[in-house]
Amino acid sequence: MKHISIGLIPAVLLLSACADLPFSKTDRGMQSISTIQTRPMSDGVIAPPQGARTAAAFDTTTAAQKAAALGPVKAGSEQALGKTAVALGNVTEPGFWLRSALVKSPGAGRVVTAKGAEIAVDLIPGEGAAQLSLAAFRALNLSLTDLPEVTIYAQ
Repeated sequence: MKHISIGLIPAVLLLSACADLPFSKTDRGMQSISTIQTRPMSDGVIAPPQGARTAAAFDTTTAAQKAAALGPVKAGSEQALGKTAVALGNVTEPGFWLRSALVKSPGAGRVVTAKGAEIAVDLIPGEGAAQLSLAAFRALNLSLTDLPEVTIYAQ
């Protein structure tokens, strides 16, 4: 019995030190929500509160901001950038935005869903899968777990 308990002590000490190794559970490239960097806030957009847990808590856009984004599109020349499926973007990044490889330079634009719903967004160049903000998903009444197809227009 002494051999078993003596042999366990070094094993327990070794395992307890594993928490400090680079492959520990908290260091696998995952970031806590509080450490994810977001774009600078502008136009009265407010960052989500610390401890937010629901979509409603993360969506800090006001009713006036939603109405403006869903309002009529300003007349002007637009360029269709293409169609793509969009995933839910970083929920800690407030505002109405779309990040896509189809966008070559930042600017104003809009997205139109397959059902014809549309919203004004900030267009952000990106790589990989296209992402749409939480506020835009909610304003368009899209399910947060779907990958809806949208058409992207740049102004």
